[in-house]
Amino acid sequence: MAILVDEEKRIFTLHTEHTTYQMKADRYGVLLHLYYGARVPGSMEYLVVQRDRGFSGNIYDAGEDRSYSLDTLPQEYPGSGTGDFRSSALVMRNADGSECCDLRYAGYEISRGKYALQGLPAVYASGEEAETLKITLEDAVTKVRVQLLYGVLAAEDMITRSAIITNCGSGQVVVEKAASACLDFINGDYDLISFHGRHMMERNFQRTEILHANQVIGSRRGASSSQYNPAVILAEKNATEDSGGCYGMVFVYSGNFQCEAEKDQVGNTRALMGLADAHFHYPLKEGESLTVPETILTYSGQGFGELSRRYHRCIREHIFRGKYQKQSKPILLNSWEAFYMEFTGDKIYQLAKESADLGIDMLVMDDGWFGNRFDDNRALGDWVVNEEKLGCTLGELITRINGLGVKFGIWIEPEMVNEDSDLYRAHPDWVLQIPGRKPVRSRNQLVLDFSRKEVRDYIFDQICAVLDQGNVEYVKWDMNRSLVDLYSMEHPQGKITYEYVLGVYEFAERLLKRYPEILLEGCSGGGGRFDAGMLYYSTQIWCSDNTDPIDRLRIQYGTSFFYPVSAMGSHVSAVPNHQTGRITPLHTRGVVAMSGTFGYELNPAAMSEEEREAVRKQVREYRKYEHLIRTGDYYRLTDPFADAYAAWAFVAEDGSEALLNVVLQETHANKAVGYIKLKGLKSEALYREDETGNTYYGGALMEAGIPLPDMGEYQAYQTHFSLEG
Repeated sequence: MAILVDEEKRIFTLHTEHTTYQMKADRYGVLLHLYYGARVPGSMEYLVVQRDRGFSGNIYDAGEDRSYSLDTLPQEYPGSGTGDFRSSALVMRNADGSECCDLRYAGYEISRGKYALQGLPAVYASGEEAETLKITLEDAVTKVRVQLLYGVLAAEDMITRSAIITNCGSGQVVVEKAASACLDFINGDYDLISFHGRHMMERNFQRTEILHANQVIGSRRGASSSQYNPAVILAEKNATEDSGGCYGMVFVYSGNFQCEAEKDQVGNTRALMGLADAHFHYPLKEGESLTVPETILTYSGQGFGELSRRYHRCIREHIFRGKYQKQSKPILLNSWEAFYMEFTGDKIYQLAKESADLGIDMLVMDDGWFGNRFDDNRALGDWVVNEEKLGCTLGELITRINGLGVKFGIWIEPEMVNEDSDLYRAHPDWVLQIPGRKPVRSRNQLVLDFSRKEVRDYIFDQICAVLDQGNVEYVKWDMNRSLVDLYSMEHPQGKITYEYVLGVYEFAERLLKRYPEILLEGCSGGGGRFDAGMLYYSTQIWCSDNTDPIDRLRIQYGTSFFYPVSAMGSHVSAVPNHQTGRITPLHTRGVVAMSGTFGYELNPAAMSEEEREAVRKQVREYRKYEHLIRTGDYYRLTDPFADAYAAWAFVAEDGSEALLNVVLQETHANKAVGYIKLKGLKSEALYREDETGNTYYGGALMEAGIPLPDMGEYQAYQTHFSLEG
């Protein structure tokens, strides 16, 4: 059993293969957090030491015991208004206007398999793979009930947490803040590792000490955002890539989120992950519930690398769904950087012809194929094929392209609308807009109110009418602005951001059910909605609109801490790069793009025959190593933010082969020889380097490393090792 309950002491223990998570409903019914870390036997309740802390208040139940204070005790789900002055997991405004939620233990339930969340993405697992613990807490006065959900995937070393908040009393209450996970640590100093960024430079690694202050990251933009990713690591001071203790918190949600970390007055550390409290005031009438999206937790005592590989496996096996969960994905060429919106059907066909010649599997027609869409100021929302621009029907174009042996994909942006569009002229009331105020434009777009079913249904029918015209095998779903004018004609205003995201999920689920063979790729100005929630629907997400391979080294490095490379949309683009102007070798662009879904973002007709032959070789090489890249263990070998060399490797789970990748970011005259140490190999086994035929013991490659060839700036080195004999 992964879940153990001591009925007498009311102690709940969650065991995975290498970790233990433990909590206790104490004598007052307060659910205390006892321990989370490396697997241990027995009760850890001895760790909780009570002392009189002066101005820290005492619950009335404790009588004259001034040592019992929720201001210092570690809690599983702390509510506001209980004398705990730290950040709360739940803030509730009650029917009488008060803000208080004093949650006490009311029972538990254990079941086989992993719980599911209605309308929300979540980790899934069978009865053989997981168990679920449900602990019920209740406020005795308001009768607000909170069901804490714990999913235990023992073999994966993963524990998931969610909460369902139900108003079981009379009178309306309002949820002002709700987290799905709280981690209270009663000792130890930690760093917070987060991933900040901006459009075209997402997920930059950032490590800061958790101070005696409330440190908050999150998004108020309506999407998980390019600015902060909804995933963090709490790391012990000595934690590195390969050693030390660290805790991961990954929020399975694609909208506004909030992560808080603080060290309190006596050195305890609290970390919270959940819904952002900004723009959030969620009313619950009697009998209504709010489900908080789940957080995926894991603990690694072997540093960040092991933590990352656990998340990679969990996402591949228990988040990804559908045809492409475990199947190879097509190598594609996207038309965007080839033509932008200046194309015709013949140009798209010629691009497909070039793709066929190079061995590329799929041609994707990006923005510009619909309505009066000749620039990005008009026609969003008018999802009708512009047959005059294409010179034929969409079905005829797809048939011609398929005749070349090339698959066809298409770009959409269903959540957005231009004011210069037939849709907006017919339904101006369908956008998010505050009455009496002019809306905030972004990229000259407004946002459709996807919290409203009639809006989603109309767009869905339009998109389906397009997809039904031919053999469309891929859809790129873009979202190119943030949500600002938060007013809906259908929902109370504090519910909009949450209901909007549920609307997006409902739309995606319907699309996948109607077209189960389609490969859906997520996108939000690139990586502005790169999160575990969207990966439940789209097994790959366009990692960044920045295709420069040197910038991508850092972007893909940060992304790799939680998300598998098989989820990272990554392409070879032309030089000078369209975003940075940088000129890099084609080989380097290929090596970097191979650490992702792999494809091209250029016009092959503009390439020399030598370059075209190099592309053919890249395609062959990627197909040769694709299984290893997609399913192998991923190792970060250097830090591209600090080191001259950016290096990483894919290693087969059984250690039978490895693919080493290196890019030199900067060079100097008369430089020293560079050495890269590999990881994950069998120490006593002999490995042959395919290109040179040289053999090395795994231990030597890991402890001493391999010398790199003399490389110039921005040049790449890629080599494959396989077990000898």
